[in-house]
Amino acid sequence: MNKLYLGGIIFTALMLILTYLSVGGSKGGLNDDIVNMLAITGAVALVIITVFVVIKYVRQMQIDSATGELVDENWDGIGEYKNSVPTGWAVMFLLTMVWGMWYWTIGYPVNAYSQIGEYNEDVTVHNAKFEAQYKDITGDRLVEMGESLFLAECKVCHGINADGIDGKAANLNKRIDAASVKHVLEKGSNNKLMGMETPMPDRSGLFNANTGALITDAEIDTVSAYVANGMSGEGADIFAGACSMCHGADGKGMEFVAPNIAAYTPALVSTVLTHGKKGSIGVMPKFERLNDKQKEAVGAYITNISK
Repeated sequence: MNKLYLGGIIFTALMLILTYLSVGGSKGGLNDDIVNMLAITGAVALVIITVFVVIKYVRQMQIDSATGELVDENWDGIGEYKNSVPTGWAVMFLLTMVWGMWYWTIGYPVNAYSQIGEYNEDVTVHNAKFEAQYKDITGDRLVEMGESLFLAECKVCHGINADGIDGKAANLNKRIDAASVKHVLEKGSNNKLMGMETPMPDRSGLFNANTGALITDAEIDTVSAYVANGMSGEGADIFAGACSMCHGADGKGMEFVAPNIAAYTPALVSTVLTHGKKGSIGVMPKFERLNDKQKEAVGAYITNISK
């Protein structure tokens, strides 16, 4: 027997044995598990087809010579033959498409069992139980729950003391800093801080009613420091003329119009956790793995520690 064929047979047998041991030795093995059965069937087919194709073309390179009619076009004297598609390749291509359609519709349809689907169902059930068990929790217990969640989910970026780890994330011990205010005034914002699409315009749409003109760089710097300083100090007149019509005279916002920029609220924090937020130092991701009560708890905790 030709050494090439013998080597192919030995290699095929070895690969099939290893595949069987790998799948058959896993939890559940091949018994009553259609996914494992389909996996090993596909593996067997791939091994056999691959070895067959490799042997065929290696053997062909050993004994065949190029023949046939060349196409009219050539590239630097290199042309192609007018050879038809190899029958074996065409048949395998069609069988692969048939296999794919069978796999997705009958063998393992898209609505069949999946670990991801089971996980999502379990999470939904767990969240429903969690909401029912803790729906009435308020006050100090809610803050304690929020602290535990903060230490588990938020301290990686914001630090164990919620100080933002030297500017890597927002310092949650205070509502907002001057750099963040300035960023929003200059570039606008559409972070869904009201839980909906209520974009704040950039500086091209900010007028100071006191001067009747667009807000200036100096006014932006002054009012940014004013807001960051807890709505106190120099800049009250600029805030009144350019910001209070949406955020209110005290900066506590207006429902459906603008968020509270004077202090954190559980609802504000919950909205940020739901939608994420883009600011002067980067993008905070959504926290979809937290349920509504957990987000409320984190909001209660941050509201409790912030100034």
